[in-house]
Amino acid sequence: MEQIIAQANNLYIATLGWLEANLLTVDSAIQLGIITMLFLFSFAVSARLSPFFHKAFEQRAFYQKTEKFWKALYLPLIWWLAVFTAWQVAASLGNPIILLRMATSLISVWVVISLVTLMIESEAISKLIRVVIWALALLNIFGLLQSFIGFLGATTFTIGGNALSLLGIITGVTSMIVLIWAALFVSKFVETKLKEAPNVTPSARVLLSKISRIVLVVLAFIFAISSMGIDLTALAVFGGAIGVGLGFGLQKVVSNFISGVILLLDKSIKPGDVIEISGTYGRINKLAARYTSVISRDGREHLVPNEDIITQPVVNWTFSDKKVRRHLPVSVSYNCDIEKAMEVMLNAATDSSRVIKNPEPKVLIKGFGDNGIDLELRMWIRDSENGVSNIASEVYLDIWHKFNDAGIEFPYPQRDIHIVSAKGLKEKEDIL
Repeated sequence: MEQIIAQANNLYIATLGWLEANLLTVDSAIQLGIITMLFLFSFAVSARLSPFFHKAFEQRAFYQKTEKFWKALYLPLIWWLAVFTAWQVAASLGNPIILLRMATSLISVWVVISLVTLMIESEAISKLIRVVIWALALLNIFGLLQSFIGFLGATTFTIGGNALSLLGIITGVTSMIVLIWAALFVSKFVETKLKEAPNVTPSARVLLSKISRIVLVVLAFIFAISSMGIDLTALAVFGGAIGVGLGFGLQKVVSNFISGVILLLDKSIKPGDVIEISGTYGRINKLAARYTSVISRDGREHLVPNEDIITQPVVNWTFSDKKVRRHLPVSVSYNCDIEKAMEVMLNAATDSSRVIKNPEPKVLIKGFGDNGIDLELRMWIRDSENGVSNIASEVYLDIWHKFNDAGIEFPYPQRDIHIVSAKGLKEKEDIL
């Protein structure tokens, strides 16, 4: 501990000495004024440059995709160019240049941070990268980076027989973050390429995407742990103990994950299929690690656990064939022309653009009911993802209009009352 305090004190004294010798001078004040004026100049130029480029290149697809990227770089690039030019001019004239050189380095760091953070979606990771890069840049400019690295390397801990330094821990954590981010970036790139592959089935795309992501993340984690100097054998034993504990606590999560892998392997469902489960009818939008996203006809997105799809009955309307048959029961009056009614129902089905011609629609007599003749229209559609109830409603409405035009009546409940004896009524009439 005393050694750590002594190193920190030496670092503090060195910092104060550098500041007093290099910054607290008249030459430094002049350079600071030049840097400030160049910033104001760069700000004014970038404010005019951005609308100019937007107007000149707004119709080009490349600029539309990278406009956000260029807007973030206008100011730092112009400022860097101006300060770098001032640095070179001052150096050629033999004037002090330490602040100009420092400003050029710091602005270069700004440009690098802008480039890196624009490619990262996570705001938290972007902030962490900004802090780390700025800290390292400042230490390097002040000439304190090597002393700081030595301080981190000298601060060690012993964990399970392994000597770990602060430098090793920071290096390992940084490597893990960078490698995992790179693994996720590569897996996303692989997923995009798989979506563009015409010969790969939707289930295979999802499965390959998941496998590539898991493998890349695991490799990144192992490499980062190795860079920290941790024995992977000891980690395997420790990880096994943790795995047993997590296995009980995360049983449902693991079950849903394994169920998702099984669904992808047996190809029972895939993105784009129309399914029905536990009263939920809709199109599969996404197969995730824990759940399956099903979008219903009313726009609601149902997140069905993968385990439920494995253990519960599922109706896949498009599993082996996209064709779906619909049954439309219709009753007609006993007084109508039954053959004419069947012909009208067939015409109503064939007039619909969604009803396919092969297999052709059919009308069957299902029975003779109490109030009318029971008929059934059977028709096939190929686009069940667009709804099955709406096509039934459309055909029913057309049948209604065609029946009215043809004079075909729909039955309604009828009851015939037969009076066996009128003696009681006659006696009541005499009393009145």
